[in-house]
Amino acid sequence: MNKKKIRVVLLEDNEGIRSLMTTLLESRGYEVYAFTTPAICPLQETPDCTCGDHERCADIILTDYRMPFITGMEFIKNQKNKRCKAPFMAMMSGEWGNDEVAKARDFGCTIFEKPFDLDEITAWLDDIEKTIDLSRELSNAVFKNSRQA
Repeated sequence: MNKKKIRVVLLEDNEGIRSLMTTLLESRGYEVYAFTTPAICPLQETPDCTCGDHERCADIILTDYRMPFITGMEFIKNQKNKRCKAPFMAMMSGEWGNDEVAKARDFGCTIFEKPFDLDEITAWLDDIEKTIDLSRELSNAVFKNSRQA
């Protein structure tokens, strides 16, 4: 029997940070879909949530705030408007203003300040692992032909 993995959608345009985060997440046994911009993420490309009633696309969405074409904030807002069921969302930025922090928190996002301490992120992941129900169903439809970067 295969153990179900935690699924993460990672959006980060900085290759070094994207690689570091992918390595960290995969070392924890997570399934990672990493993209250089939300513009090429299949979740952004779909007009509506494609998950079934008892499915979700991902367990975690972790996004940079400032990226080309669309910001992480716009991506999260779009996902919320589509009624995305991913229960854990976080944004990373080195340029947080008070308005951006307030908006991110209104969307239920955890905030990470760049440069971040990996211990802070691993502690957040540890907390998620304690609460996540791995018997949940993950939708594969949206990622079956994904163009990861």
